[in-house]
Amino acid sequence: MKEEKVFKDPVHKYIYVQDATIWDLINTREFQRLRRIRQLGTSYLTFHGAEHSRFSHSLGVYEITRKIISQFERNQYDDWPKEERLLCLCAALLHDLGHGPFSHSIEKAFGTKHEDWSCRIVLGDTEVNRVLSRISPDFPKRVAGVICKSYSEEIVVSLVSSQLDADRMDYLLRDAYFTGVNYGTFDLERILRVIRPYKGHIVVKESGMHAVEDYLMSRYQMYWQVYFHPVTRSAEILLHKVFARAKHLYEDNYSFGFMVEPILHLIQNKITLEDYLLLDESVMQTMLTFWCQEKDEILADLCKRFLDRKLYKYSTFEESNQHLIKRMERVMAEVGFDPTYYMEIDFPSNQSYDVYRPGETDDNLPILLLDHKETLTEITHRSEIVQSISGFQMGKHHVYYPEELLERLNATDYPDLWELLGEQE
Repeated sequence: MKEEKVFKDPVHKYIYVQDATIWDLINTREFQRLRRIRQLGTSYLTFHGAEHSRFSHSLGVYEITRKIISQFERNQYDDWPKEERLLCLCAALLHDLGHGPFSHSIEKAFGTKHEDWSCRIVLGDTEVNRVLSRISPDFPKRVAGVICKSYSEEIVVSLVSSQLDADRMDYLLRDAYFTGVNYGTFDLERILRVIRPYKGHIVVKESGMHAVEDYLMSRYQMYWQVYFHPVTRSAEILLHKVFARAKHLYEDNYSFGFMVEPILHLIQNKITLEDYLLLDESVMQTMLTFWCQEKDEILADLCKRFLDRKLYKYSTFEESNQHLIKRMERVMAEVGFDPTYYMEIDFPSNQSYDVYRPGETDDNLPILLLDHKETLTEITHRSEIVQSISGFQMGKHHVYYPEELLERLNATDYPDLWELLGEQE
């Protein structure tokens, strides 16, 4: 570009754009849509500052990738394929292009994957595809390959998607900043200084192990303190119930008072790329607002609860109390709550926890330490801290239910359920 473009950013201070292709991608319709998709889905109902977007996160991932590549080029590392620079930057910028409104809640309700949609947008009849095709006819396919982790060069994929990648590093810092917690902070600059390209891998200089330990501990803390916060889980569950009810009503030939075509096609499992690009959180919030007036009392009630933040309460229980959970399900129906929509059991094992795993898989390449003898060692063999949290899952079993349930249950008639529901946090 004739003139470098700069974005002011609260996390990285400045984000620098030096390539015309990157600038043109940022200004496409598909990338600008990410301004209307929250990064943390329903977490804004728990942490009021969590209003940041996928747009700002995507710029941050691009910036961290740019810094890593610049460091490789400054130090003239022979193992870094210089010709892959623009491919890496484009994939980093576009990796979240396919996220929908309330991201993971939508994905669970309708069985979609944002990675698949990202690749469809990159390869489809889109402005993004036309910008990428200016580089070469096969360039969109190569970018999609990096995003979907099928690209042949591991070192390129690793910068965007691995256990020590630009994506995770940005979202930890950004999410910590906007939620107002300290758990996600770590020494990014130190990590950027000790990352190396080595024989087709991204590795870490052994002297930088403690900075990586700090990063992995931050990731561990953020999952349990922010991403799996039970209030956020309550909001996700409620939103999932809304979609489940709408899908059931459609299959039952219910006549909706309000429906937008992209949502209808999503429910019908016939959504096109153009439909999907029309979906953002403003559309979804509008739909929820109108559905508050639906004749179906359950759908209207669920939408009101979500919009007015009348979220489900939650209580902890032991696995040995499964008989009480079954009894609670029966009693809820007796007192006027359909347990299909007004009750949810949430187990820690049901949650997608991005824990560090030392085993080498396509999705989770291990973090390798490079010592002065040029020997590679997986980090858990050197770090007791990482070893202690590697593959470890914690968390409590929760049952979610409307607050009014306690008002409808007589403590004398249901002492066992009162004891169970009394275990509120």
